[in-house]
Amino acid sequence: MPQVPQTFLDALAVRTWCGLALGALGRAREEIDAINVYPVADGDTGTNLYLTVESAVTAVEAVFAGHEVGAGHEVGGGSGTSDGGPSLADAVRAMAHGALIGARGNSGTILAQLLRGMAQVLAVEGERPHTDADGLRLALRHAADSARRAVAHPVEGTVLSVAAGAADAAGAAEGDCGAVARAAYRGACASLAVTPGQLAVLERAGVVDAGGRGLVAVLAALVETLTGEAPAPPTRNGLAPHTRVAAQDAPGGVASVTDAPEAAHSPGSEICADGSDSGGPAFEVIYLLEAEDAAVDRLRRRLDALGDSLVVVGGDGLWNVHVHVDDAGAAVEAGVEAGRPYRIRITHFGVDDVHARGGERPPRERVERAVVAVVPGEGLAGLYAEAGATTVLARPGEPPASGELVDAVRRAHAREVVLLPNDADLRHTAAAAAEQARTEGIRVALIPTRSAVQGIAALAVHQPERRFDEDVVSMTSAAGATRYAEVAVAERQSWTMAGICQAGDVLGLIDGDVAVIGADVTATAETVLNRMLAAGGELVTLVLGDEAPDGVAERLEARVREAYLAVDTVVYRGGRQGALLLIGVE
Repeated sequence: MPQVPQTFLDALAVRTWCGLALGALGRAREEIDAINVYPVADGDTGTNLYLTVESAVTAVEAVFAGHEVGAGHEVGGGSGTSDGGPSLADAVRAMAHGALIGARGNSGTILAQLLRGMAQVLAVEGERPHTDADGLRLALRHAADSARRAVAHPVEGTVLSVAAGAADAAGAAEGDCGAVARAAYRGACASLAVTPGQLAVLERAGVVDAGGRGLVAVLAALVETLTGEAPAPPTRNGLAPHTRVAAQDAPGGVASVTDAPEAAHSPGSEICADGSDSGGPAFEVIYLLEAEDAAVDRLRRRLDALGDSLVVVGGDGLWNVHVHVDDAGAAVEAGVEAGRPYRIRITHFGVDDVHARGGERPPRERVERAVVAVVPGEGLAGLYAEAGATTVLARPGEPPASGELVDAVRRAHAREVVLLPNDADLRHTAAAAAEQARTEGIRVALIPTRSAVQGIAALAVHQPERRFDEDVVSMTSAAGATRYAEVAVAERQSWTMAGICQAGDVLGLIDGDVAVIGADVTATAETVLNRMLAAGGELVTLVLGDEAPDGVAERLEARVREAYLAVDTVVYRGGRQGALLLIGVE
């Protein structure tokens, strides 16, 4: 469905941009992670960018939620606060702060500084706030310049080059915000396409820069926000510029573009003192730091002498520090001398292990295997827990962030984890969490369950004594063989696959699409169930929400007994699960 365009910059535009950028990075995450040639092959650039933007989204949503509570009504957008909504300054400051505290890896740290640089321009409030095309040009220019200054030894052919290309193109563009965003996107794509010619390691591997590829996705989301349309990838030799580069086939040694999928380089590849990929420090050290500006200047010099890939971003007393070193302890000690470091994260590149225990005692012995599941209500949480799963509760309108899923995987304390997101909208979040958990030495299999009833089916065949791969295949097959549906009440008028619904209508969704629009919950549920069983089935699972009408389960059970021989029915209480009723047929 086309995005409604935002013709000027305001808080709602920032909120929309962040959400679209998160979705774009989620879709491109595996592609970007696959680029893994320099300087360390740990394949998490896309994941780091996703987690960084996810933190920004969380912060922006918190600002909107705070204003909604204070105003007592729905936020309507706008750059001011007369309608109870946040100002543009509120939104961009939240975006920048969220990205700063949640930045992961080299790419995420630089992206956080890019967003902070934009915020420093857009948050200026006065007689002429920067809400127009001129403001966007200034913001993109300042973002590129401030990110370059944050890097100890900038290298061309990295995300810094892509950001500069975007800012240059935006500065030369005429027109409204949408035109400036389109120009920035095209400039970024053009700069990305030539990164292999700027950095030898990319050219040898036949890839473009991964961090730059992520920035292109973020800028594409900005174009969609401001124009209402997602941009078609500008072509080079007739093909998208972010695809794999085959330098050996190009005339005169100039890189040409092929349609092979993009491989990746590591998240640290953007920043290196000399642009070479020989050897390299053993550890990546990242921490947040509370310190004064003068102390941070001294810290930069100290860390620059200790290692490479140094990026220090932030300001106003809060900084995010990233560096690659051989002596991780010395890097942390330098932070202690400068101020108060926290959220310290140390990754050993050699063994792909993350040591973030802060001096705690060694953990207890891990169990062999566990299941971690997202569940929509307290009743289902109890059901899953009884079956041995570690659960993450997703309340209506409050989907869990990837950090919550990672925490649940850690709580499970297992060597092997099967992750059940139980929601199609959580697929990118769950994938990012799984990737993060793998960096901690945990073997994680993500089964893309789209509903809690599919998760129930998967959990029913879970056998931890089997080989891991066999168990995952069995659980995946059981989930895939389960059709799912839900019955809910429409909150507003909307176009659906079944026609136009009005607020208060009862909707029956089958496999994620609206199939039935009715006025009565029980009648709608019965119609949905009949349609599902028309294709066959052996077991019907009903999960009742707290607001489901009395008698609906009994009516559906009776319908199954009357019309469908040899089909069994099981009923569970889901609690406050959002939907009135969940239905599974397997």
